[in-house]
Amino acid sequence: MKPIAILIADDHRLFRDGLRNLLDKQQNMRVVAETTDGPETVSAAIELKPDVVLMDISMPELNGIEATRRIISQRAATKVIMLSMHSDRRFITESLKAGAVGYLLKDCAFDEVLLAVNTVSEGATYLSSRISESVIKEYVAIAKSVSGSAFSILSAREREVLQLLAEGKSTKETAAKLHVSVKTIETHRKQIMDKLDIHSVAELTKYAIREGLTPLE
Repeated sequence: MKPIAILIADDHRLFRDGLRNLLDKQQNMRVVAETTDGPETVSAAIELKPDVVLMDISMPELNGIEATRRIISQRAATKVIMLSMHSDRRFITESLKAGAVGYLLKDCAFDEVLLAVNTVSEGATYLSSRISESVIKEYVAIAKSVSGSAFSILSAREREVLQLLAEGKSTKETAAKLHVSVKTIETHRKQIMDKLDIHSVAELTKYAIREGLTPLE
């Protein structure tokens, strides 16, 4: 039987190394690649066509939720399991809306990671055992109607611009990264600030961290 091809996406090398070491010991699993940021993860997933992506929700340059949305839009057969320190409802619902079929808390036992990988590979959804059944039902029920978060207020491009600015990139660097003009980025930044009623880059950074668009560190 062909082993489950897995892509590990996480910007912490120690975490990736530990996870890969454990997964590679499984006879029915094979780690095909590791990535460290959102854009790299999207490219690797499209090129390598893994069966499962273990996706850190807080990825540099493009967060895990946006990366998942892009992967699923181009390769629906890939199963994404989100790895997160957050059990907050909005992170779970936005992950599900983006197309993830699994959600694990990063401090879970390794046995649960194996269970999640096997479960989603068989076509089912897996959410962390520490999220009660009643809460899961609530998450799924409201997944398509959650409002008030960055994911419902801002467009995909605006969220991408916000993340890059919040991570310390200048307007010029952001424009180069997204292959658009500086004026376009300035327009996006003004629209973001107007929509959020935020008036400084420092406040935008705090908002991006709070909404899970960019890592805290």
